[in-house]
Amino acid sequence: MLHDKLIVILGPTVSGKSELAIKLAKKFNGEIISADSRQIYKEMDIGTNKLNKKQMSGIPHYLIDIVRPNQEFTLSQYKEKAVKIIKDIQKRGKTPFLVGGTGLYIQAVVDNLKIPKVKPDKKLRIKLEKLSNQELFNKLKRIDPKSLGIIDFNNRRRLIRALEVCLKTKKPFSEQREKGEILFNVLQIGIKICKETIKKRITKRTNQMIKNGFVKEVEKLIKKYPINLPAFSGIGYQEIIHAEQVKAMINLHTQQYARRQITWFKRDKRINWIENQKQAEKLAKNFLLR
Repeated sequence: MLHDKLIVILGPTVSGKSELAIKLAKKFNGEIISADSRQIYKEMDIGTNKLNKKQMSGIPHYLIDIVRPNQEFTLSQYKEKAVKIIKDIQKRGKTPFLVGGTGLYIQAVVDNLKIPKVKPDKKLRIKLEKLSNQELFNKLKRIDPKSLGIIDFNNRRRLIRALEVCLKTKKPFSEQREKGEILFNVLQIGIKICKETIKKRITKRTNQMIKNGFVKEVEKLIKKYPINLPAFSGIGYQEIIHAEQVKAMINLHTQQYARRQITWFKRDKRINWIENQKQAEKLAKNFLLR
């Protein structure tokens, strides 16, 4: 039966998740839900490596370009929207593909995480905003060291949110994401890729982003929005805003991010790691026919 099935395509940055997902969606009558915490933002296209309409090859894509850079968007909101879309795709007799590299987005859906509903505290956030990423990281390490395994060091918004939840509830953030009753019958497919290939692809992609006008994109955005927005905490945007050695720093930070993604995904033993499209097709076919 197809009605409750969900296929997840995951892996580190530059592993080819989007391309594989489109091929599988074409073959298995699918539609794609993005699990990328950067591609949710409108006006941020080059730096988040969004696909254009041509690259999407006629396959519907959801949860891309849904909020402006200055709008608040929580994990809880993401999960709610993703679950609703997945159920709608299933009702229409199609196969939903959840695709991306944001581990927490994927886990929220796959494990039906019960996300703590702690209202934002403006006064506390103003205090935390004054701290550097390193200071936020160190503070969280003292209060809740386990949470560092699930939060990206460069994701300032997540660091602040984790501290906010810890301080408001007096409980570790890492212990407040209980798993609920499983919503979907899930097949998780992870793309296996070696470190050298990741490094080469990151360098190539960074060069292409700069060539495509990434610097102009950032300049346009910072004329319109404050530079301390969570949306700008992503790799690439920070390097350009602070005028560092742009290409080298984007490459280095993206490689570090890819390593963190791999570490995150390796903890989930339910993931079926594949090296090519044929293996992915076989897994999907067997899963959908069950």
